[in-house]
Amino acid sequence: MTAIKNVENKHILITGGASGIGAATAILVASRGAKVVVSDRNTQQGEAVVKQICDAGGTATFIAADVSDVDSVAALFSHAKAIYGPVNVAINNAGIDHTPTPMHLVDDAVFHKNVAVNLAGVWYCMKQEIIQMLENGGGHVINIASVAGLHSAPSIAAYSATKHAVMGLTKSAAVEYAKANIRVNAVCPSFIRTPMVENVLAHVDERVRNAMIKANPMKRLGEVHEIAAALAWLCSDESSFMTGQSVVLDGGMLA
Repeated sequence: MTAIKNVENKHILITGGASGIGAATAILVASRGAKVVVSDRNTQQGEAVVKQICDAGGTATFIAADVSDVDSVAALFSHAKAIYGPVNVAINNAGIDHTPTPMHLVDDAVFHKNVAVNLAGVWYCMKQEIIQMLENGGGHVINIASVAGLHSAPSIAAYSATKHAVMGLTKSAAVEYAKANIRVNAVCPSFIRTPMVENVLAHVDERVRNAMIKANPMKRLGEVHEIAAALAWLCSDESSFMTGQSVVLDGGMLA
């Protein structure tokens, strides 16, 4: 079976699936035969992604959820299981950032919001995913971290702190559940042309904007389809011996 086909009939759940990397990945894996649950707080955009998938002959369902709310996450996974059975692959993509600001000027509320979504949200989702995967004999958890979780990230310290923490969860869970046939990996993009990054670029001056765009040797932003392609491979059985790793997609930034 080729990598194009070996996500066929897998139940793949993607948080933050209404736009950007999440939407691009949902559309791609659905085109390869996966049964996809798209989850997001943005119902209108999420349902539009699902419609696009279904209109193209794919199988997808939208379930609204707020990953920072433990009860909302529990309901999401219960609903998803009722529709397609236990989750085979989960992509924890939902996340937020904050406007680049010196750390001492960042409002504490901004820090706590980043923790609530980027860290606690992943924690809540991973617990539900692992429960279903233990019952189902295995699975694959893929956390969307960041290059900001692998090295210093001046001016986005709150965001960076949460992504470092996600890397800790990824590695710890990978070792803890390896014998249960549950793999846990992370994808670490740099600046990708997503609504979140475009919003940051719109709120910084031209010098900072140019520096962000040209921060890697390729001197450009990454594109969502480039990240989606890597995620689709991770969703496939081609990645079956890989766990506890970070897939860095940064145009050579950290080289």
